[in-house]
Amino acid sequence: MSFAGAMAVAMAVDALLGWPSWLFVRIGHPVTWLGWLIAAIDSAWNRASDPPTLRRAAGVAGALVVIALSVVLGWLLQSLLPRGWLEIALIGILAWPLVALRSLHDHVAAVAEPLRAGDIVAARDAVSRIVGRDPAALDEAGIARAAIESLAENASDGIVAPVFWGALFGLPGILGYKAINTLDSMIGHRSERYEAFGWAAARIDDAANFIPARVTGFLFVLLAPHRSEALSCMTRDARRHRSPNAGWPEAAMAGGLGVRLSGPRIYHGSVTNEPWLNEGARDPRAADIGEALTLYRRAMMLVAGVLAILAFA
Repeated sequence: MSFAGAMAVAMAVDALLGWPSWLFVRIGHPVTWLGWLIAAIDSAWNRASDPPTLRRAAGVAGALVVIALSVVLGWLLQSLLPRGWLEIALIGILAWPLVALRSLHDHVAAVAEPLRAGDIVAARDAVSRIVGRDPAALDEAGIARAAIESLAENASDGIVAPVFWGALFGLPGILGYKAINTLDSMIGHRSERYEAFGWAAARIDDAANFIPARVTGFLFVLLAPHRSEALSCMTRDARRHRSPNAGWPEAAMAGGLGVRLSGPRIYHGSVTNEPWLNEGARDPRAADIGEALTLYRRAMMLVAGVLAILAFA
């Protein structure tokens, strides 16, 4: 349970400080370091001239190398720390940059502010930093929908999942998870280049997020303004989502706010016809982003509180 306390420390430090820009300029960020390693493996091992079976095998090997190195690094760092309360504090500080609590909030809030002021151009620019869909085609409802979906999904991927694995295994758990999640974000795509090479990264990420995504969904249900609607929408619509995991927090958020999410969207000029979550509800507005952020803050405070209680149990 000492690891649970360490994750509570990590969340508290990140909520207070985030990852300061001056620090990023000087040393980057652990996720960018992982990104350099993944990019190097991708460049060396993902050869277009190889047959799909060989590219898939190379992708499996590459994913296992990145994950294993991350876990071993976490274990080595943890083994060097003193025992007791100092260990909890130090693990929490080392895990701090791997918990994207404040940055997620600030990036979504940066969409809400210009949208409330009616500045669609600035809101499109802000939302383009957190989603991959074409911002030029988004109206107020589309911008709000994209921001809320990103908040719901990344609450699971960026906070609940890393602290879940960190609470179980300490630094090896949270570093291993961040390696998995970064692999998926970089190479786990259904594209010509990554269909075979990124297969393992995507499947491992699905497995690692299975429990955290559902936990996040139930957190939103528990704390939503409309609990029964949130639960109904999540249990009905979560499995309709293209992702086996993201649908749970997104559907819970849609039902809890009384808005519809997902649906058709444009990527690189092509329309992707995704099913609606909470179809029949109204489209979200700028004010709904603020409501979603309030729900997010409550959920994250509950997670931190539970971790702190477990540390003293």
